[in-house]
Amino acid sequence: MNCTMPNDPHFSKYYQKHLKCLKLNGLRPKTIDAYTRAIRRIGNYFDCPIDTLSSDQLLDYFHDLLECRSWSAVKLDLYGLKFFYTHVLERAWSDLPLVKPPQNTRIPDILSHDQLTQLFAATTITSYKVFFFTIYSMGLRLGEGIGLTTGDIDATTMRVHIRNAKGNKDRLVPLPQKTLAVLRSFWALHKHPRFLFPSRKRGLKHARLADRPLDMGGIQGAMKAVVTQLGIKKNLMPFSEAQLCHASAGSRC
Repeated sequence: MNCTMPNDPHFSKYYQKHLKCLKLNGLRPKTIDAYTRAIRRIGNYFDCPIDTLSSDQLLDYFHDLLECRSWSAVKLDLYGLKFFYTHVLERAWSDLPLVKPPQNTRIPDILSHDQLTQLFAATTITSYKVFFFTIYSMGLRLGEGIGLTTGDIDATTMRVHIRNAKGNKDRLVPLPQKTLAVLRSFWALHKHPRFLFPSRKRGLKHARLADRPLDMGGIQGAMKAVVTQLGIKKNLMPFSEAQLCHASAGSRC
């Protein structure tokens, strides 16, 4: 389904208010992007008049959406529409049809200590090698690792400050001595004043000039390539907290 911006003044008025409400409610950028995309998609589907939709129209929309998208997309559009109705239109969400995505409990794939050793050894690009070791040794999510800065590392208390973690909450995680040593050696190569993992676009020699951290797509592509090369038949993307915490226990030994 099309999720480009509909060219309609009436839609634009509601869309801009929706965007303001999302930002003022302190939602994370990824959530804002998903919820605004949902409203654009719904606007295109109904040719813009999203403030007068009936229950039957919404049922048709979510039914058709499921025909071409996954349940995860249905959930995001459902949550985005719920936010729109409650904050922008100021209507009770209970008046809308209830869509119930199935609740799947997935057991994450877990790498053994030997497989982790193979993964680190097979990763030839220094930035990715250090990044993989860091997130596995401390049990971090992918986005948490990307967002690490030099100020987040406390070598005195041997803890790392993880900012804006899941639920927009900060947390402190233990910093293994070996991970600290690896990060110090890596920082000595790029010397960026802020990012622990600066973008690779300028190369390590000029990485200190980077204006952004490592690209998530590049990290995921590198991981997939190494896993394929090693013949590991496990789904490791995206990194799950349970998987990372289990792996980190082995890395600290």
